[in-house]
Amino acid sequence: MSVVGLDVGSQSCYIAVARAGGIETIANEFSDRCTPSVISFGSKNRTIGVAAKNQQITHANNTVSNFKRFHGRAFNDPFIQKEKENLSYDLVSMKNGGVGIKVMYMDEEHLFSVEQITAMLLTKLKETAENNLKKPVTDCVISVPSFFTDAERRSVLDAAQIVGLNCLRLMNDMTAVALNYGIYKQDLPGLDEKPRIVVFVDMGHSAFQVSACAFNKGKLKVLGTAFDPFLGGKNFDAKLVEHFCAEFKTKYKLDAKSKIRALLRLYQECEKLKKLMSSNSTDLPLNIECFMNDKDVSGKMNRAQFEELCADLLQKIEVPLYSLMEQTQLKIEDVSAVEIVGGTTRIPAVKEKIAKFFGKDISTTLNADEAVARGCALQCASLSPAFKVREFSVTDAVPFPISLVWNHDSEDAEGVHEVFSRNHAAPFSKVLTFLRSGPFELEAFYSDPQGVPYPEAKIGRFIVQNVSAQKDGEKSRVKVKVRVNTHGIFTISTASMVEKIPAEENEVSSAEADMDCQHQRPPENSDTEKNIQQDNSEAGTQPQVQTDGHQTSQSPPSPELTSEENKTPDADKANEKKVDQPPEAKKPKIKVVNVELPIEANLVWQLGKDLLNMYIETEGKMIMQDKLEKERNDAKNAVEEYVYEFRDKLCGPYEKFICEQDHQNFLRLLTETENWLYEEGEDQAKQAYVDKLEELMKIGTPIKIRFQEAEERPKVFEELGQRLPHYAKIAADFRNNDEKYNHIDESEMKKVEKSVNEAMEWMNNVMNAQAKKSLDQDPVVRAQEIRAKIKELNNTCEPVVTQPKPKIESPKVERTPNGPSTDKKEEDLEGKNNFNAEPPHQNGECYPNEKNSINMDLD
Repeated sequence: MSVVGLDVGSQSCYIAVARAGGIETIANEFSDRCTPSVISFGSKNRTIGVAAKNQQITHANNTVSNFKRFHGRAFNDPFIQKEKENLSYDLVSMKNGGVGIKVMYMDEEHLFSVEQITAMLLTKLKETAENNLKKPVTDCVISVPSFFTDAERRSVLDAAQIVGLNCLRLMNDMTAVALNYGIYKQDLPGLDEKPRIVVFVDMGHSAFQVSACAFNKGKLKVLGTAFDPFLGGKNFDAKLVEHFCAEFKTKYKLDAKSKIRALLRLYQECEKLKKLMSSNSTDLPLNIECFMNDKDVSGKMNRAQFEELCADLLQKIEVPLYSLMEQTQLKIEDVSAVEIVGGTTRIPAVKEKIAKFFGKDISTTLNADEAVARGCALQCASLSPAFKVREFSVTDAVPFPISLVWNHDSEDAEGVHEVFSRNHAAPFSKVLTFLRSGPFELEAFYSDPQGVPYPEAKIGRFIVQNVSAQKDGEKSRVKVKVRVNTHGIFTISTASMVEKIPAEENEVSSAEADMDCQHQRPPENSDTEKNIQQDNSEAGTQPQVQTDGHQTSQSPPSPELTSEENKTPDADKANEKKVDQPPEAKKPKIKVVNVELPIEANLVWQLGKDLLNMYIETEGKMIMQDKLEKERNDAKNAVEEYVYEFRDKLCGPYEKFICEQDHQNFLRLLTETENWLYEEGEDQAKQAYVDKLEELMKIGTPIKIRFQEAEERPKVFEELGQRLPHYAKIAADFRNNDEKYNHIDESEMKKVEKSVNEAMEWMNNVMNAQAKKSLDQDPVVRAQEIRAKIKELNNTCEPVVTQPKPKIESPKVERTPNGPSTDKKEEDLEGKNNFNAEPPHQNGECYPNEKNSINMDLD
């Protein structure tokens, strides 16, 4: 079972896997642990990752990058319209209003959704992991920014589903970093001690995120998060690009923005320059050859100028930091450490700003690039039964407050309740109870739209169906379970109606017991109850809040509204008047049952099943096309490789093994094949290359075999030549009555002599025949046949000559009460002189007097 963590970034991706030795970040086919988030489309196939990035300038219109932030957004989203201006590829509107990416693929215009593009990238990451682990990959944990909304998270999950990945959890970037940090710490405070507060700061290519986490032994709790989704490394790159565009326009009269290829080259060079300035404070050059109109351009920049250029960006760093401290009510002195990750935190000015804010040195104990992927892999390992991981509970936080709104039955007035406050613990469930006589609708939305980096505050509309009044006309109690799940997505998971039905006589006792159990709640649950009373008692709700696990609600409990409390004084008086009346008939026993209700969910962003299935089918076809194209290219490369290899060797080691006429003809055929490859054979089917290779191998293989045989044959002949004299000498010694072999039967030794004579005769014959052959002729005998002859000789001779001599029985030893005694005096003396001799044993035990008798003899 595979355990994989995927850090899918805006610019690049990292893959971490769990092995027996721990967590390891794996490399792709280019031996690079960083895989660019780039997909390039061609006339025959797609290229993804490093190969795609290499084509980014030459195939700018058909190479897609920086698409991560398009998830779950509509085409008319202001963010999309702004980003559209800076892209080399075309964005268009999909039929469902989403963002579509238009490219030329297979010489046809194709329109792909963001989910499909991300699925293509995940396909590459999955393939890399499978090649490394040597087994299929299905389960994984994928990272997302902590500020991603429900719509964006659902979109990422759809992308994973398209490629056949079972995402066990969408994990927030900062939570993954915190897990990677805390799980290895041995010095964390105990559960009953004050937690250690650590702030994590992550500035990547496109966003800036910070979070405060509390650590205890075996426990991590995210206290709060803050972010700037529009501050990252690409903004610093853009500042450099703007500077050099203006400089080149003045200096060289070249407008870099007018040509996308020139602009992309400038972006790449500015990114390299930015990285160099992080380690050098001196003036650094920027040189680009043939930038535009065959002109070379150059410029220079130093760190001080760069920091001055990016002063406004550096000022923005403090805003999320202030926000985090305000949310969590932490003081600077409460923070034990500040850990930084992300590529952009390597900029000295960024480090300085963060260190200055917290008034302490920042820590870089984590790998800035791989920390997120490693944290995801750790989470995946803890969720997988295949690995045993140290127990470490992770409590995340809800980034945005979430509220529910509903309509009352009697009037148009709405009821609103904030079910999850900002930084509420997650995953988490709550149960709300409504009094309803028919189906009703709940709408979830973000309570603070200004604080959400997404234009739509609405999350979704949920209709609870099949609700009906009780048989006595009273409204039914409907329990609705709302949840923020492990992916950080809000959902209404279940709804049930409390229905009262008459109980049969034999069910009375059990029904009463059930009712008693329901009324007798454990005292600890009273802290987790939360009841809301509406002004209109008919449409009022009493949402009873229950929690998952040990987590408790953050809202204070209020008095529960019961049916008795809703009675009017007139009704009480009427009941008092009935006291003097005759007793009424015994009321029937009531049984309470919970009836599950269907919920219809209309979410802001969700792919339909039909559309998702179509995407899955399309991705499967593209994977197959990529595979076929790879096989075609491999077949073509095999022909090209064969041509070059044989041409070189025909003028070298193979020259002696082919006659002059065949040599010239084969060279001519090789040249013709090479010309065919670069002309009409440039784009042929796989079979054409296979046939061409077979044609060449018909001539080339015999030459290669002659060369190999000429190399190997002398060695195996020498081995056979060494074995024959060895066995012949043994036979001669036997005839001379050598004591070593006098135990061997004469008939068996004759077999050895016969086998040796036959092998010697065979060897002399084939060696003489081979000597008459030239090197350009096929050999008389092959090395394989000689090895078979050696094996045959060994199988015949070796069992005979290695026969062990029969063992001579040792003299019989008789035991006496005082120890062993023998008839031979020599053996007795030998025992006396052997001071290290061990006493005789029988059945593993010594006789009582053995040692004493030996000691006496020695004395």
